[in-house]
Amino acid sequence: MNLKKLLQHNVQLIDVRTPNEFSNGHIENAVNVDFFNQNNFGAAFTKLDKKKPLYIYCRSGKRSSRAAKQLAGLGFEKIYDLEGGYIKWCN
Repeated sequence: MNLKKLLQHNVQLIDVRTPNEFSNGHIENAVNVDFFNQNNFGAAFTKLDKKKPLYIYCRSGKRSSRAAKQLAGLGFEKIYDLEGGYIKWCN
């Protein structure tokens, strides 16, 4: 199943860009959790289901790759990083 079809379902979709980047455009139904705000980053994921797939993205893929590693350390089992980030999504 491709990502666009997948996102039509109720999925955990997280945009790890800054609030300013998010406000300039984001994937529909994404929740913004700023990776650079480490004081709140981990806490923002406490309400999510660690057994349910988690889809994350950033601008180009660098931040979301780092975030994926951190989220794995928090116990998330299925983390999918949108290859190429928001830039690729828009093209």
